[in-house]
Amino acid sequence: MKESDSIWMDGALVPWADATVHVLSHGLHYGTAVLEGTRAFETATGPAVFRLDEHLRRLFRSAAMIGLSIPYTMDELRAATLETVRANGHPSCYIRHLVHRGYGEMGIAARGCPVTVSIATWEWGALLGAGVRLMTSSWRRNDHTVVPTAAKATGPYLNSVLAKSEALDAGYDEALLLNASGYVSEATGANVFVVRDGRLFTPPSSAGALEGITQDTVERLAADLGVPVARQDLLRSDLYAADEAFLCGTAAGIVPVFSLDNRELGGAGPITGKLADAYDAAVHGRDDRYRTWLTPVTT
Repeated sequence: MKESDSIWMDGALVPWADATVHVLSHGLHYGTAVLEGTRAFETATGPAVFRLDEHLRRLFRSAAMIGLSIPYTMDELRAATLETVRANGHPSCYIRHLVHRGYGEMGIAARGCPVTVSIATWEWGALLGAGVRLMTSSWRRNDHTVVPTAAKATGPYLNSVLAKSEALDAGYDEALLLNASGYVSEATGANVFVVRDGRLFTPPSSAGALEGITQDTVERLAADLGVPVARQDLLRSDLYAADEAFLCGTAAGIVPVFSLDNRELGGAGPITGKLADAYDAAVHGRDDRYRTWLTPVTT
């Protein structure tokens, strides 16, 4: 990861190395923070952020779920996001929004801690490369009765960190997480899709899967391609018997699954390929049908 020049923190651009927080920040100790991962892509008319408003709306929803009040409006954060990308001169980049309880007092409640907002950008390639070998993790996905799985909060990501480390240590690229009932939830930072008999299936949020913005994008692209899509509970064996399977997320894009638990799934099949091509055209502004998903960085 290449460092950028500036990071936006609470209303001002500061040098990358100076974007620091106090060691007693509440979010550092207790996971009271929410985040978003967004991307800007190169287009023929300059860089544009993909589905920025949807990401910001989810940031505000996540903050509300864990009791954080964001001290900025959505319009202010939209402008700050574009300002940060412009200031760093990125043709394309990854964007990380973070809202966390800062330093004020220690203890679980810590209602007196200020809420801090930051926006960082850096140039980052596709996170998972051209395809992945998955293993089913021994760790189960967080249960919605324990933490609000619909919130993109930092604390619950320890679940993903443990699963990812287990997979890498075992020689795989990524982990598949099941929920407490044994149904497929998601990967450590991406949604899962299965292709069977020309139809797409993806786990619902009730399985512990985050309602992904790229997941929603794939569903809309599939509908325009005439591919039926359903959100329904899936078993691990549904992936074993799939015609195709892929992961999707902002950081990863659309990534074919080569194998799960050493069972070969064949890699990028025809439907995965069509969706990947449609996604690439949408994010780079080559398909006018999806122009409204792009927010130009320079206006």
